[in-house]
Amino acid sequence: MVVLSASVCTSQGKALVSRQFVEMNRLRVEGLLAAFPKLVGHSKQHTFVETDSVRYVYQPLENQMYLLLITTKASNIVEDLGTLRLLAKVVPDVAGGVLESMINDHAFDIIFAFDEVLTAGGYKEEATISSIRTNLLMDSHEEKVHMALQEAKEQAAKDEMRRQAKTIKDRQMAQMRQNFVNGQGLSAISGGGGGASGGMAGFGSDPNGGGGMFQGFGSDSADNRPEQFAPAPAAPTAPAPPKVVAKGMKLGALGAAGKKDSLMAAMAAEDNFVPLAKGSNPFGLGLDTKAAAAPVAPSTPLTLALEEKISVAMNREGGVESCEVKGTLTLTANTDAGAHAVVAVNKSALKGLPGWTFATHPKVDKKNYEKSGFLSLKGGKGFPTSRPVGILRWSYANEDAAPITINCWPEDEGSGSINVNIEMELTRPDIVLTDVNILLPLGTSDPPVIESIDGVYKHDPTAGMMCWHFDQVDADNSTGSLEFSIGGHNTDAFFPVQIMFKSEKLLCPIEVTGVTHATNGTSIPNNMSVAFTPENYQCA
Repeated sequence: MVVLSASVCTSQGKALVSRQFVEMNRLRVEGLLAAFPKLVGHSKQHTFVETDSVRYVYQPLENQMYLLLITTKASNIVEDLGTLRLLAKVVPDVAGGVLESMINDHAFDIIFAFDEVLTAGGYKEEATISSIRTNLLMDSHEEKVHMALQEAKEQAAKDEMRRQAKTIKDRQMAQMRQNFVNGQGLSAISGGGGGASGGMAGFGSDPNGGGGMFQGFGSDSADNRPEQFAPAPAAPTAPAPPKVVAKGMKLGALGAAGKKDSLMAAMAAEDNFVPLAKGSNPFGLGLDTKAAAAPVAPSTPLTLALEEKISVAMNREGGVESCEVKGTLTLTANTDAGAHAVVAVNKSALKGLPGWTFATHPKVDKKNYEKSGFLSLKGGKGFPTSRPVGILRWSYANEDAAPITINCWPEDEGSGSINVNIEMELTRPDIVLTDVNILLPLGTSDPPVIESIDGVYKHDPTAGMMCWHFDQVDADNSTGSLEFSIGGHNTDAFFPVQIMFKSEKLLCPIEVTGVTHATNGTSIPNNMSVAFTPENYQCA
């Protein structure tokens, strides 16, 4: 059999889809299709009609359409009818129906299906409906494997990009936080207070507002608006007449450093700024940098340091996701007597504490420690002098160790402004926290508009950060809230929130009960410090 053309046409001979399998020009194809309706009207057959040169094998479809095969007269009519029946199943399966609009929409798919049934030259292929569907889908296992590998590589690249971006952001936040605490880059300060007690160097509150905190900063009353603190305009002065002064070499004249100081002083005077003393901190948060004093000799034979650091990760609703506490007992022998010290701790009170783990230095006599709680070196050896040695470590990993939680709710008001509500809560009433600083990135250099506040705040437009400060947070002052508005649309810009504080009470109930000499058992005077600080405390 040789099929010259396979077509879907209307009853008027208009071709909707036509596929030729031998070389035929367009005029001949259109002429053959135009003659088909006239031949069908005079034919007594229902499946084919012949002319002098070709044979039309056809099957009526719905909506006055025909599926038509044009073959040679020598073609096998039985095979042609089998091909016609197969194509009659393929057309509605591919097009989704037998409507003229559907045929037009899926014209290329129908042509591809015809090519699966008939090859070039018009010969029939061994094909079924399922094989035609599979071939039209062009499903390839190798392509799927390639695409899966490509997606895996792209996902790995995206994960690495996010990890690098997070690392860079964390490093930038840490640098900004350090600059903020050290007082670098502060170009403007705004603040408000809600009657926090205590104070820091260089600041006080409103005389009627209670508490000595942030001099020149008080509650948001009419008498404490920012306009009250604006510098007075400089009085105009008449320009001095120019003077011609003969210059010559002068011994002891100002060098480059002196010229710089004079220039800075002139700029400060021009802007009515009070020049800061050398080494002073522009924050005025009691963090003034002082000249390094000469080291003072230790006053006791022994120095002990009990230190705890806590790392906490919270979600934005204030829930603690991870918390880890690490503590160290550090001994520094200042004299030979201190080098032969035996440190006693309350081992009986530490035994059996749920969740707490303790570990001694490898050179410490562990048997003596486990038996009586004495910390000393093995074999009666002495500690090295003038060098700190960690003799005991402890750790705890549970959510209940977090002493303070933050709940931050930024809401986009839809008018180019974001309203932010922050709540602070002390979850460990047995702990007293001092110098509590909550650092918030603002995502902009614009100052926040404070609606209400407990405590005080400071704004650094250069770093785009805000510091919410409490002198002390304890059981009597265990909660605080802050509400402010600021321009923007990105509510994620206010995270991560960093928390910093100090405390002289440890979470672990460890105590040094005595320090004695290893030889004669006499008591050794010592200087002991206790510190509990955050290592990484943030709400993200």
